[in-house]
Amino acid sequence: MSTDPRRSDKIQRYAPKNSANGEDLTPDYMNIMGMVFSMCGLMMRMKWCAWVALYCSCISFANSQVNDDTKQVLSSFMLSVSAIVMSYLQNPSPMSPPWVSSSD
Repeated sequence: MSTDPRRSDKIQRYAPKNSANGEDLTPDYMNIMGMVFSMCGLMMRMKWCAWVALYCSCISFANSQVNDDTKQVLSSFMLSVSAIVMSYLQNPSPMSPPWVSSSD
């Protein structure tokens, strides 16, 4: 009755399949995309770009590691929030989707 039912020869260690050298690049890509969309939202006054920038910044923050650079993630988040605030300060009307023409 004291025999162990587990098979030690069938044990496999977990290794993430989508990482190269054990590093996930999703936070970095989302951080860059957030900064690009923030700049588009600020310079071109596109509200949807500012909202996409906030979404990318949140994904970057959620997927960041403890040892990642928090200043860069925080600056991307604050840039996207400022893009949203500035786009609504310049034009307080509700956002229309980019695929809808604005001609009435």
